[in-house]
Amino acid sequence: MNELNVVIPTDFSVQAEYAYIMVKKLEEKIPVNVQFLHIMQVPDTVTMDANGKIATCGEIDVKYVETQRDIAMRKLNNLKSLYGENIQVHLRLGKITDGILNYAQEQKVDLIVMGTTGAFGLKEKLSGSETQIIARKSPIPVLSLMCDRSDLKIENLLLVHDFRKPEKLDLSVMKKLLTAFSCTLHMLQITSGNPDSELAEFEVHIKSFASLNGVEKFIPHLVKDTDVENGVVHFNQMNNMDIICIGTHGNGGFLHSSATEKLINHLFKPIISFHLN
Repeated sequence: MNELNVVIPTDFSVQAEYAYIMVKKLEEKIPVNVQFLHIMQVPDTVTMDANGKIATCGEIDVKYVETQRDIAMRKLNNLKSLYGENIQVHLRLGKITDGILNYAQEQKVDLIVMGTTGAFGLKEKLSGSETQIIARKSPIPVLSLMCDRSDLKIENLLLVHDFRKPEKLDLSVMKKLLTAFSCTLHMLQITSGNPDSELAEFEVHIKSFASLNGVEKFIPHLVKDTDVENGVVHFNQMNNMDIICIGTHGNGGFLHSSATEKLINHLFKPIISFHLN
């Protein structure tokens, strides 16, 4: 099986450790190349060249930035001591979300894996978690989780989608998991209407979607609920999925409500978010 190229953004918190534990779970069945990335947040006027030399506009003390760089590199190298020399560690300067997105695209990674503390209430409305923002902007799939999943058994994957307009999606990461772990794929459509009257049409659409995306075995589900977020939560409570895959149009933020972002912030399950066409 082809190697999965993964980047784990780290601020050296326990959430980043959760992300690595999740990657180790994937590594049980899939060859994984692991890169840890730390973004040292500094103004645009501070730069670092390929040799690690710091330059500033003069208003910021170079020695202070060098000290912070050295501390960050010690922490990154300590990860190699903890997790083994096979992992890669990288330090970049700049804005956190932009730095992660730029790095992931430059390195052509397959998956960004991030632990998150979630976001609730006013914080969610004003800014949201960094993981939520990355998921909104990233063309690369993002696997997010809020807690230790070392005991996770990957047996049931849930794909949440609106199958009424069948389209071809990039489901490469999901398919890799399905093959590697021989798990069952459940495909869920949430409706606000009457599932009984919509069932025949739903079955036609979901079969068309499966054909377009090369999905051969799956269990279809058509469930009524108030919205997608509640539908996924309630379905999971009844069926206990292991990983949830859901697309996003990247329209989250203060003026838009994204079900994907709400689930990232609120649901204690690993979630793979990917961009829809």
